[in-house]
Amino acid sequence: MDLLQEKRNYMKKLKKMLKNPRILILLATLIICFFAINYQFSDQGLIINSVEFNSSAYQSGIRSPTQDIDLTKREKVLELNDKEITDLTEFHNIIDSTNLNSNIRLKTDKTTYVIIKDSEDIGLIIGKSPSSNIRKGLELQGGTRVLLKPVDEVSEQDIKDIISTMEQRLNVYGLTDLTIKSASDLEGNNYITVELAGVSKDEVKELIAQQGKFEARIGNETVFTGQDVTFVCRSGGGTCTNLVEPVCPNSGSGYVCRFEFEIHLNEKAAEKHQQITSKLMVVPDSSGQRILEKTIDFYLDDNQVDSLQIDASLKGIKASRITISGPGNGATVKEAIESAVNNKNKLQTFLITGSLPTKLEIVKLDSISPSLGEEFIKNALLIGLLSLIAVGIVIYIRYRSLKVSLPIMLILSSEIFTILGFTALFKSNLDLAAIAGIIAAVGTGVNDQIVITDEVLKGGTSELKQSIKKAFFVILVAYMTTVAAMLPLLRAGAGLLTGFAIVTIVGVTIGVVITRPAFAAIIRILLED
Repeated sequence: MDLLQEKRNYMKKLKKMLKNPRILILLATLIICFFAINYQFSDQGLIINSVEFNSSAYQSGIRSPTQDIDLTKREKVLELNDKEITDLTEFHNIIDSTNLNSNIRLKTDKTTYVIIKDSEDIGLIIGKSPSSNIRKGLELQGGTRVLLKPVDEVSEQDIKDIISTMEQRLNVYGLTDLTIKSASDLEGNNYITVELAGVSKDEVKELIAQQGKFEARIGNETVFTGQDVTFVCRSGGGTCTNLVEPVCPNSGSGYVCRFEFEIHLNEKAAEKHQQITSKLMVVPDSSGQRILEKTIDFYLDDNQVDSLQIDASLKGIKASRITISGPGNGATVKEAIESAVNNKNKLQTFLITGSLPTKLEIVKLDSISPSLGEEFIKNALLIGLLSLIAVGIVIYIRYRSLKVSLPIMLILSSEIFTILGFTALFKSNLDLAAIAGIIAAVGTGVNDQIVITDEVLKGGTSELKQSIKKAFFVILVAYMTTVAAMLPLLRAGAGLLTGFAIVTIVGVTIGVVITRPAFAAIIRILLED
């Protein structure tokens, strides 16, 4: 009879909890976080991560996903050349085995694309479909973090222009899983941090830090700059020239491959070409071909990258279409071709996006391989689980009551889940600093719950309301102290500690507004006679 009565009491208390506004707010928050995280319980195959601007994939109509789209809603790859695709290796094998100038049929969950393979790289970057909308930061999935500092003094608008240009550069290069933001330290120095999750390309470093000021000169006169370029050929095909010579002669110290691509100039630059070339004499070259007496020289950040002879037929011509050329060097033919492709892509990117307002210097460069990132995730999950178990054991030893220790562990778990839901909802990267912030916030939460529990147990069931009020006075003072301590960290360390500060502030705020009131309501109902 006593057992039946106890069961009825617990059911009565459970119904009372489900009617409590504070507990209902917590449940509603958890439901919102569940849908924000959107965990995928089955293997989702492959997705399109990014597309190089003006590549053959881009020309077929494929576009890179925008940063504001949820990870689980990115365009999914279903079939390639009428074959179902679920594996990255299988995808690349089909691409590699397709002949040049042949069509590739790519079917996604949105539509079917026909890609003309006019080069070995079609400009399409594919990845595994994510298991949730939680965005993994640098430490979790590998990649590169660069801390940059402008060489000259810059205004706030200059910083915005630098970030905009860098975003265009990296997007053109086929990199969209990136974070670029401004930062400053307590001394007032301006910085720019760039995080490229899942990327470890050495050439990215040059794309980020190099100013990219392009100039074409004939003699001492400037014919055009990067700002005069209206179109850059990247896809090849019948509309423009874009290639790397397959024959690479041996120069004695290695092999040299040449690349070339076509650009279009504005009216002003075409007229400048007409004026300068009309003054030049026509002379024969070593093979007897008629050329102009001066060459056209290409400079990138005041360093000459190539020099070309000008055919006599271009004398006094308003040339709006110019062919840019340059070399690639390597110890083997393969290395020379790869170098030429990289140099071509880099130069094309600078011409498309323009130059930065000032030069940048690399203050700090961190790189983590994807394999280390996967290992870190496993270790973090294991350590997190062990920590939860350890906290649960300590709390049970402290109170010797499941009626008290289970609600504490339940609220502790809900706080972690809510913070993860916040990162997914606002599309923030979950990196090492953010994880440290979660630990700090959850640690504060456990302390607050212990304060509430001790005050309630000390005051007895007859003074539950008064005991909870006393506990919340202590909790609010601790909350304000924590937030005040975090505010300087928003700017300390050139922004590298911002993630820690923001997650900690968000975590303790969620605790004070949502989880602590819910916990107090749960404890109050459970301990009532």
